[in-house]
Amino acid sequence: MRRRINRRYIAVAAGIVALGCPWGAATAQAFPVKPIRIINPAAPGGNSEVFFRLLEPKMSAAVGQNFVMDYRPGAGGTVGGSVIARSAPDGYTTGLVAASFVINPSTYKNIPYNTARDFSALGVIVDVPSGLVVHPSMPVKSVKDLIALAKSRPGQIFYSSSGRGGIGHLAGEMLNSVAGIKLAHVPYKGAGPALIDLLAGHVQMLFASMPLLFGHVKAGKLRMIAQTGEQRSVSARDIPTMEEAGLKGYVVRSMFGFVGPAGIPRPIAEKLNGALVAAIKDPENNKVLISRGADPVGSGIDEHAALIRSELAKWRKVAKEAGIEPL
Repeated sequence: MRRRINRRYIAVAAGIVALGCPWGAATAQAFPVKPIRIINPAAPGGNSEVFFRLLEPKMSAAVGQNFVMDYRPGAGGTVGGSVIARSAPDGYTTGLVAASFVINPSTYKNIPYNTARDFSALGVIVDVPSGLVVHPSMPVKSVKDLIALAKSRPGQIFYSSSGRGGIGHLAGEMLNSVAGIKLAHVPYKGAGPALIDLLAGHVQMLFASMPLLFGHVKAGKLRMIAQTGEQRSVSARDIPTMEEAGLKGYVVRSMFGFVGPAGIPRPIAEKLNGALVAAIKDPENNKVLISRGADPVGSGIDEHAALIRSELAKWRKVAKEAGIEPL
């Protein structure tokens, strides 16, 4: 009986295909018929939520359904990432990812998914640029000065970070590699403690999100000598990039992206990406994102997918050259 039923289904399906029914197009045309879940791998109140809450009204209007936030924090974002990767690829489960999404495979062994294979790219939301700041007691006013000082004092200049394997840690290791110097890393449990000890002069420098640093720079408590983006951030036009400082290829992105499980039909993925891009390009949303220290991106699907691949390769290289063994 089961064999006959299976053959019957196969025959029906074959008949529909023969009639030219475009399954993907038909599914996308109906999508969405219910709210869309957004897996947030971070705790409430973080940047991911702040950025997406701003965009959500325009996105909901574009697709005709609400987006519902589902918090799954833990393990550097891998708890939430695992939920996304295991979900049905029907467009009804999507998620937010940060820089850890492309860094974790280089610093952790047992990630429960393959970052390059198990996700559908749905667009980069924003890039939050990092700044390189030094304590005012440091006799440097440029990256060139810093490199010269570091070469004369190998292992004696300390930089703090929010923790081992984070973007601030690897940004420092990338500088070591590209500039041929030896800065000493001091990991902390979070960006706050790392910043506090820099302000106190216990360490000499730090790579961190520019919005976190601006107030201290304006107050003269820190000196920002570079930013790490591919081009100057709209919120820091007077600060040179690391590439402008002479370090070709030195680009550190802190991207917030929109993803789903692998296999989302292209028409559905394009509908979700279109809603995201339209919300980002909205003039008021764009203005607010910039005011919060973020550079709006709104990339297409293929551009986002290519960026994920290139970032994974870059951080693998940095971690290997720094001798960082995955935990």
